[in-house]
Amino acid sequence: MDLSAAVWRKSTRSASNGGQCVEVAANLPNVIAVRDSKDPDGHKLIFLPDEWRAFIAGVKHGEFD
Repeated sequence: MDLSAAVWRKSTRSASNGGQCVEVAANLPNVIAVRDSKDPDGHKLIFLPDEWRAFIAGVKHGEFD
C-alpha cells in the first residue's frame, strides 16, 4: 500500500523524551495507518475504519490492560 501521502501525528500520550511512541495517519482514504515513531521506515499496521473504531473502544474500556 502506498503511504507516501500519509500525514503522521504522534499520540498525545507519547512522552517527549524519545520513548515508545505511536504515530497514526488518518488522512488516507478508507484506512488508518499506525507506525512506531522510532522506526518510521519500518512496518506499518493498516486498519479499516471499523476495525480502528473497535480497537479504540477496546482501549478506552480497558480491554488491553
